Amino acid sequence: MGLLRARSAPPAPRTHLVFRWDLDKTYLKSEFETLRDMVRIPFEKAEDKVAAPGVAALIRALRESALGRGRTIRVHFVSASPPQIGRAIRRKLELDGIVYDGIIFKNQLQRLFRGKFRHLREQVGYKLTELLKARKEEPPTAREYLFGDDWESDPLIYSLYADIVAGRVDTVELAAILRAVRVDPPLIDQACALAAAIQPVDAVARIFINLARRTPPAHLRAYGGRLVPAFNYLQTAACLYDADVLSAAGAVQVARSLLEDSSYTPERLLNSLADVVRRGHLRPAANAELREALGKAGIVAAAAPPTRLTRLRHWWAGQRRLPAPVAPAVPVIDYRTMVGLEIPADAAGE
Repeated sequence: MGLLRARSAPPAPRTHLVFRWDLDKTYLKSEFETLRDMVRIPFEKAEDKVAAPGVAALIRALRESALGRGRTIRVHFVSASPPQIGRAIRRKLELDGIVYDGIIFKNQLQRLFRGKFRHLREQVGYKLTELLKARKEEPPTAREYLFGDDWESDPLIYSLYADIVAGRVDTVELAAILRAVRVDPPLIDQACALAAAIQPVDAVARIFINLARRTPPAHLRAYGGRLVPAFNYLQTAACLYDADVLSAAGAVQVARSLLEDSSYTPERLLNSLADVVRRGHLRPAANAELREALGKAGIVAAAAPPTRLTRLRHWWAGQRRLPAPVAPAVPVIDYRTMVGLEIPADAAGE
């Protein structure tokens, strides 16, 4: 009798990662606080645009890490800038060595010509519908990481999007929330139709908010641990490393970019890591690993040799199975109260 051939196990599905980035104030250090700023943007050249420190290194490293581990990756940008600047933006991304899969612009000039000045700053309806459209193009198993800033409504938009995709916010609740923030009725209808067509899955792993306005992180605590306020992109990179999305070498690349292309010092880099540990977004063990990687790369001073007691503790820890990174608890967000507080005073009675 012949030997039975062992049945091979089916190959594990490849992890599909999606990174969605805002452009203004998240990737680019854009200025659009006044109408004059907004009118000037379409005339800027690629060479005039400045990327936030460390962000280009992070996006390049995320792709390298994903491909090196056999994962599929998609990078998308959503911009509130007009499509007339598309050529300059694409050229800027090319100069920065960024490979991306899609970019969406908001037709601001069309709204300006129609006299819809209020709609120039309305981002919730615009971004939410674009995110929901994009989700339909991804497999249900895709894991998403969202990157925005604290300049306008990204924490609200991204958190709401994550909870819609997960099925925690239904269309009735969604319509009420969007009406509270004065989204145009056609966009409300579109967002609800898109939400109803999505297969519910807890797809959004983390939301990173670049604190361009230096908003105190405590002000964003209501969004829960899924949302990480970050003062710089080393903090973001460290959390992505802890989530096993970015390699240690990738985090080192981000740190080197901050050190060489910005005003960061080795001490400031270490303080940044300590801060994100203190706020509970980075495990001390992951911080220690990154601290060692930065020391070996010559970016920070090498740590002092461990004492005999420290070596004994490390040996004992190595005898036990170290816990895997724990995903942040899914927050229960009171959107009705949140958006009620954000309604402008002049909206009363309208």
